[in-house]
Amino acid sequence: MTIGMPRGLVFYKYQAFFRSFLEELGAEIVVSPETNKQILDEGTSRCVDDACLPVKIFHGHVSWLKDKCDAVFLPRLIGVRHKEYICPMFCGLNEMVSAGIGGLPRLIDAPIYSLERNDLMKWAEKAGRAVTDDPKQIKPALCHAYQLYSGTESGFNDTGYRLKVGLLGHAYNLYDRYVNMDIKRKLNDAGIGVVTGEYIGKTDIDCAVEQLFKKPFWTYARDYYGAAVTLKQAGGADGVIYLSSFACGVDSVVAELIKNELNGFPFMILKLDEHTGQAGFDTRLEAFSDLLKRRLSVGHHISANGQYRSGYGGAVSGA
Repeated sequence: MTIGMPRGLVFYKYQAFFRSFLEELGAEIVVSPETNKQILDEGTSRCVDDACLPVKIFHGHVSWLKDKCDAVFLPRLIGVRHKEYICPMFCGLNEMVSAGIGGLPRLIDAPIYSLERNDLMKWAEKAGRAVTDDPKQIKPALCHAYQLYSGTESGFNDTGYRLKVGLLGHAYNLYDRYVNMDIKRKLNDAGIGVVTGEYIGKTDIDCAVEQLFKKPFWTYARDYYGAAVTLKQAGGADGVIYLSSFACGVDSVVAELIKNELNGFPFMILKLDEHTGQAGFDTRLEAFSDLLKRRLSVGHHISANGQYRSGYGGAVSGA
C-alpha cells in the first residue's frame, strides 16, 4: 500500500513518528516535494480565500499527491496535551481538503486528541486498520515509532556566532524554507546564529507560563510564549524573531503577549502570506540584524540574572 504524506503543517513536527508507524505496518511512503511556487499556486486555487498561508500550501501538497498513492495521510490533530488544543483549522482540515480537491483517494484521518501514549494507542488502532489486516502488528509498530520519535532531535541551536536570535513560531513556518524565504540562511550569512523553541527546557517554559494571569489553552501558544520569556531571562539569545502567518488567530494573541513581556528587548514579528515580498522581508531582517550588531558594539551585555544592560547607560527599545 502506498500512502501519500503531505509536506506541510504537522509534517514538520511529527513526520518521523508518523512515517515510522506506517512503514512498520508495511506501507510505502510517498512524500510531496518541498514547497515551491507551483504547489503554492495550486493550493491557493483549491482552498478558501480566508485560510492562512500554511493551510493553502497544505492543499497544494495534497493535490500533488492525489494521483501518486493509494491513500493520503491526514491525521485530524485535535490536541497534543489533555485539556489543551491547537489551531481550530486542524479540526476541519479534512473536510476543507475534500471539498476543495476532487478525485482524492482514501483519507487516513483518524483523530488524535493528545500525544499521550494511551490516546495514541486509540488513534493507532483506527489508523492502523487502514493499512494492515493484522491487528497484532499495530501495537509493536506504535511502540517503535514512539521510541524513535522520543529520541529524535529537531530544531536549530547554532554555535560559534557572536550573536544569536530566538526564532519562534509554528513549525510549518520555521522549517519550510520557501514560506520563510530561507530566513535561517540569511541570518547565518549576517553572522547571527539561531535557536528554536525545541532547545528550551519544558520546566523553564512551564515556569514562565505560570506567571500569566490565565493559562493559555492553545498548546503551541503557551510554548512559544514560555520560550521567548526564557530566552530573555536566561540570556539565551540577543533578540527574538516571531514568524507569524497572516490571519492566524492564535498568533495574534501570543505575539502580543510576547511583545508585552519582552518590553525593551529586541523583538520583531514577521508576517507571512502568499503576497509577502522578498525585498520588504529582507529589508526588515537586515534592519533587525543591524540593531543587534549596534547593541553589541556599544557594550550591551547580560548580567548575572539574565537582564540586558547598556554599556553607556541609555535605554534601548526593541524593534
